[in-house]
This record gives sequence, C-alpha cells and structure tokens, in this order.
Amino acid sequence: MTNLFITIRALDVIDVVLVAFLLYQMYMLIRGTVAINIFVGIVLLYIFWLVVRALNMELLSSILGQIIGVGVLALIIVFQQEIRKFLLFIGNRYINRRRFSFENFFFPKKREKQILVKVDAIVKACRNMSETRTGALIVIARKSELQLYAESGDIIDADTSTRMIENIFFKNSPLHDGAVIIVNDRILAARCVLPITENINLPPHYGMRHKSAIGITEVTDAIAIVVSEETGKISVASEGMLRYDIGWLELDKYLRDNLSS
Repeated sequence: MTNLFITIRALDVIDVVLVAFLLYQMYMLIRGTVAINIFVGIVLLYIFWLVVRALNMELLSSILGQIIGVGVLALIIVFQQEIRKFLLFIGNRYINRRRFSFENFFFPKKREKQILVKVDAIVKACRNMSETRTGALIVIARKSELQLYAESGDIIDADTSTRMIENIFFKNSPLHDGAVIIVNDRILAARCVLPITENINLPPHYGMRHKSAIGITEVTDAIAIVVSEETGKISVASEGMLRYDIGWLELDKYLRDNLSS
C-alpha cells in the first residue's frame, strides 16, 4: 500500500527555519530602501517564470530561464551594499577579536563592563553644543575599522576632551563641516565624509547630519551622535536606527551601555 503521508525529517525543519531566518534578515536590511522594490520585482519575475514553465510556453520560458540563470550574479551586483551590511552584521555579532566562537554564538557571556571611550567628555560637549545650537556629528568606533572614513578628513589623533570637541565644531572652525571620528580615547580625525543612508522613508526634519549618522551605522557597528544646528536636539544612531531628541542623561546611559567591552 502506497504511503500517502509526507515524511518530514528534523533536517527539513532546520532547513526551513534557516531559510526563513536568512530571508527575514535580508528583509530587515533592505526595508525602507529602494532595494525592497527591486527585491519584489525579482520575486514577481521568478513567479511569472514558474507560471510560464507550467503552461509550456517554450520560447518565453527559455528567455526567462536565461535571465534567471544569471540571477545570482545580478543579485550580487544589485544588492552589494545589503550583502555587505549582512556580512558585517554576522561578523560584528559573532566574531570577537577576529576569532569565531561557537560558545559566543549559542551562549553569549556576560562580561565585566569596561568603558574605553571618555563618555563624560563627549556627553558634556554634546550638552554644551545643544544649549548653544552648535551642529555636530560624532562617530564612535567599536569593532569596525573606520580608517577609510578617517582618511577622508584630517587626521588629528588628539586626546578626547570636551574643549577639543567644542573647538572642532565651533562655527568658524575650518574643521566643523564634517564628522569627528573617535577611536578608544582618542579623536582620530575631523572633517570626515560619511556615507548617506539610502532609506527613503525618513522623516522630513532629518538633516544631512542625521542621514550621515544613519548611513555610517548601516555599514559599520559604530555609534553616531548628532547635535542639530537648527533645534539643538541630540540624537544617537546605531545599527541603522536613529533615536531622535534624547536628553544628555539618556545619551550618557546609552553610551555606557553600548560601549562596554
């Protein structure tokens, strides 16, 4: 007697869960960007190709088959930024000091907190600049290398202090236009150029500093702080998400919680 029931193995369940996880992560990366429209177009094209094949339309099926055949290369070209962000996400999440740890993957350890960045100096500078409505964009490195972005500006390599940060962003300073990059307890560079986010669903009151803060945190694991020149409001960005209009006490807590090693 023929067995009409479908046999489901444990590996089949794992396979479905892994595919669902990867698709979800890809969706989270391209959500709100132009790439989501391209992704939907590719899915519709693939479904159309399946329908054409089912109807035995050989000519059209052959043409679409050739397009689908080079689809992997096309996906790499079209979604190169999203693929890079996904790989950075995996690397920054599960690689510690350039070593992969299965123990960290499944059982993340709680370690003793150690703050390497001079949070007090940064928060005090942001508070003072907020009161005087001095525009500022500060990028704090974590694990990602920011040397490429630092080289787009002027290398300073100075001690992180409130006075130094305020002097850099002083309106008549030649270094105020751009971002400051801080690595550990040093101001590595100023007047740096950052990538701008491609997210098209941002609120209209977000300026170029806010978009640059989101952009740099989309491609690295850095933390970006923005002080609005128009309103004096403080915002902080991480992992492509911006927390708009936070107080300096909230900023202090956020930095201490997220800059612990």
